[in-house]
Amino acid sequence: MDLLGKALQDFYKGRSRGPLRSHSSLGTIEDVPVSYFFRPFASMPALEQQALMLCRGSVLDIGCGAGSHCLYLQESGLDCTGLDTSPAGIEVATQRGVLNTVCTDIMDYHSGKFDTLLLLMNGIGIAGTLEAFPDFLEHLKGLLLPGGQILIDSSDLIYMFDTDEDGGVWVPAEVEYYGEVRYKWEYSGDIGPEFSWLFLDLETLSQNASSAGFEVEWIKNGPHFDYLARLTPIAN
Repeated sequence: MDLLGKALQDFYKGRSRGPLRSHSSLGTIEDVPVSYFFRPFASMPALEQQALMLCRGSVLDIGCGAGSHCLYLQESGLDCTGLDTSPAGIEVATQRGVLNTVCTDIMDYHSGKFDTLLLLMNGIGIAGTLEAFPDFLEHLKGLLLPGGQILIDSSDLIYMFDTDEDGGVWVPAEVEYYGEVRYKWEYSGDIGPEFSWLFLDLETLSQNASSAGFEVEWIKNGPHFDYLARLTPIAN
């Protein structure tokens, strides 16, 4: 049930059917403005702007949604391919003018290599879980051209949990890592299936990326426990 794609499609065609809501395993229900997926460069957060300005060569925008990042990169003269699992989202991105699109899961994509892999809007989340993250990184490494880079952002969710006097964090017993969150989309009276999304603190990202053969460069912190990082494969 492609509820996010349906919301993008309805908004683009001017027929929005109520709010898009995210339900999380953290107990939060949030209204997500669909217009946010259509924002121009000037309205993007500083982290996203910085990431887009660091893109070079051929770019694969993983989780491209409605294609806003791709459109900016195309206008900047870069060759950008937008990839997403949402058929309706890809249709909207194409209708908005994104020239190259692919509708598939990134883990099933083996059709090209790129100078830049772009994963924004908490793009680490696509990995799903901390356990799956090493295989995710290994797959991304195989999609890079020599000298390539991964630009990726995330948030440290530690602020959402209670701490004790010794600095320990109270995390529900069924959670392996506090940054593993499960979500459901709600739109137009429907609630979609649950999916996993991963948020990583910078130290955990660095440890996993180093083990996978990447050099990690911190680029910028955002205003709310978020950050942008660049991963580059370490030359053998």
